[in-house]
Amino acid sequence: MKRIIFAVIVAAVFWFVMFSPWTRDYVNFWVTMACAGITLILMSVFWGENFINQFSFSVKDVLIGVSSAVVLYGVFYLGDYFSKLLFDFAKDQVANIYLLKEGENEWCLGLLLILLVGPAEEIFWRGYIQRTLESICGAWVALVVTVLIYTLVHIWSFNFMLIMSALVCGAFWGLLYKYNKNPVTLIISHALWDVSVFVLFPIV
Repeated sequence: MKRIIFAVIVAAVFWFVMFSPWTRDYVNFWVTMACAGITLILMSVFWGENFINQFSFSVKDVLIGVSSAVVLYGVFYLGDYFSKLLFDFAKDQVANIYLLKEGENEWCLGLLLILLVGPAEEIFWRGYIQRTLESICGAWVALVVTVLIYTLVHIWSFNFMLIMSALVCGAFWGLLYKYNKNPVTLIISHALWDVSVFVLFPIV
């Protein structure tokens, strides 16, 4: 449990540095995210019990990963539409999220999201944190706790739309992991969703 707490604190520090108004102007978001991704993967590999054994590859898992990414993109497309009808601030807050890629090479960002960011988040949050918590307190408690932590580390952005996005994504991928148990499926889903919503088909 001490390792779980320490790992969450490390992740929270990275997210604070990337998103808080007191630190974000002094770091490059994508370099920091890459460093965070590598750190999260290393902690997961070295501290996760029988970590490698949970990975498997099948056509079914790939199809679930791809289809779930499509479904989540649809959820966000509709969510963006209705949130802009309900909240005056929604449009500006979503635009602020997309400012993170301003001035960056979109090909490089796409590769970073597919090869490192998406995989790292799933390997850590679901493949390590949620999985380990399941063995301690059961599947549903582990799901809820992981979703809450995943959401709260985004709170330093003070961006309601980003925080709600983290909540929706955390719950979606958390449930997918609960019933699928294969990080490969989650990695495919997360990576495809990341590159689609942020680079290929932005929701603005």
